[in-house]
Amino acid sequence: MRCLFFNNTPAHVHLYKHTVSRLEDAGHEVLVLARSDECTEALLSYHDVPYETYGDRSDSLQSLLWEVPAHLSTIARQARQFDPDVVFGIGPYAAYTGTITRAPAVAVLDSEPSLDHVVSKPFVRAILTPEAFRKDLGTKHYRFRGFKESAYLHPDVFEADESVRADLGVDADEPYVIVRLNAFNGHHDVGKRGFSVDQRRQLLSALADHATVFVSDEGGDMALDELDVRPYDLHPARIHDALAEAELLVADTQTMVTESALLGTPAIRSNSFVGEDDMGNFLELEEHGLIDNCSEFETVLARAQQLLSDESTAETWAKRRDSYTADMVNLTEIITSVAQSYSEPSTQPATVDVTGVRAD
Repeated sequence: MRCLFFNNTPAHVHLYKHTVSRLEDAGHEVLVLARSDECTEALLSYHDVPYETYGDRSDSLQSLLWEVPAHLSTIARQARQFDPDVVFGIGPYAAYTGTITRAPAVAVLDSEPSLDHVVSKPFVRAILTPEAFRKDLGTKHYRFRGFKESAYLHPDVFEADESVRADLGVDADEPYVIVRLNAFNGHHDVGKRGFSVDQRRQLLSALADHATVFVSDEGGDMALDELDVRPYDLHPARIHDALAEAELLVADTQTMVTESALLGTPAIRSNSFVGEDDMGNFLELEEHGLIDNCSEFETVLARAQQLLSDESTAETWAKRRDSYTADMVNLTEIITSVAQSYSEPSTQPATVDVTGVRAD
């Protein structure tokens, strides 16, 4: 069987990396098509994932629209040459590839505001989403108990490596905080915002009074040498080890917040996605006391200082995480089973138990 996966962001690499390994170990052929992006390709190489690039990562929606025809042309050539039996991805590229190769396409997604499911739905065989997903996508829609991040941070899959502390240059008992700052240059970020420049400086200064602060600045805009903080500069494959050892994550991004929650590390999230129309996964994680979604900057500062000052925070979050993940699926097992169910041509959706509720 030949399986094709789209890895357009670092998060997609993590989502599929264990499935790729399992399928290869079972003797199946696997190909990943990826955007040419330094971080994404570094992760693919680190995890020894076979891949080809189809185009550069776009810095804006306008450049993405300009480059789409060239991307699709390259994808068509690569996909037809590989001749997949099944295609996995998030957005329309996977749906397009399934259509031109006549292979079933399966979408794994979690973002209600994104247009990916709108564009993809008519052309995919099945759509897998978390139970917390707040939309009904019809008869192709299957729900699983967990999140996309359950594919690589399920307790059966991930074990943190404490040696990351030595790599970061912190002592065994030295508290540290990770601050993740979004560049807001993706097509899904149009019209959205996070911390302002002044708020970033104020936040970093306040956190530095309580712990060592590492800053992961996606846009590379912060002048960190003017503040008592350090850049987070480890290989991207070490980020989950670093998150697991951290006292706190503060971010105006998305994925790392869910990752932090599943690792038992408190996370504060603040951006203009926060609100009544927020994504279901963030609302659910907050309901279970694993993250804080804050729309006001003053709330971010107060909550961060409260968490860092409370000696019981680490133990509380570890218990909450263990309780929450006890019933969470290992998504890698589901994706692998779905892939293998398409080893023989079929016109019907995969009949695989995703341990969730199918939406009708």
